[in-house]
Amino acid sequence: MNTNQQYDQAVEGCKIIFLQKTKDYGTSWRVYRTISVADQIYIKAKRIRTIQEAGTQKIGDDIISEFKGILNYGIIGLIQLDIHDDELEDLDYETVEKLYTEKVSIAKKLMLDKNHDYGEAWREMSQESFVDLILAKILRIKQILVNKGKTIISEGIDANFYDIINYAVFGLILIDEEVHKSTV
Repeated sequence: MNTNQQYDQAVEGCKIIFLQKTKDYGTSWRVYRTISVADQIYIKAKRIRTIQEAGTQKIGDDIISEFKGILNYGIIGLIQLDIHDDELEDLDYETVEKLYTEKVSIAKKLMLDKNHDYGEAWREMSQESFVDLILAKILRIKQILVNKGKTIISEGIDANFYDIINYAVFGLILIDEEVHKSTV
């Protein structure tokens, strides 16, 4: 299987979860502000890092489920950036599926462009690095929020969410290839 197919497979598993939760909970996530989405991703990445460092875990959710959650919260973050606060809180299932697919498509194109330039260097990276990069991107998002959304020379919040999504996909691909561990 090539990277293109692996990417689609990793995302499909996340999308199924996202859409099933949409059926269960609706779009309750629409109340999240950007800082709340960032904090949700932070919690999941921090948990992976803690598990990596401790070498053990006490609750059942494995590292795979945390990477899937990170990816899905990244999608939520991007959707929330596009939908204004005064717009409808409840989105219908078809709209959610369309928006999810749109954001993933943009993330995948970014990944393919970067893979072209970087030669899939991510395949040689550690799971620990993906987690550290995700944590760094969250801290960047938080600083951009402190700066009222303004940057001088750096990418914006959306670019950081896209990178987070792609790091999560890379983590899932390398776990599936058994290059990285899924549990401790």
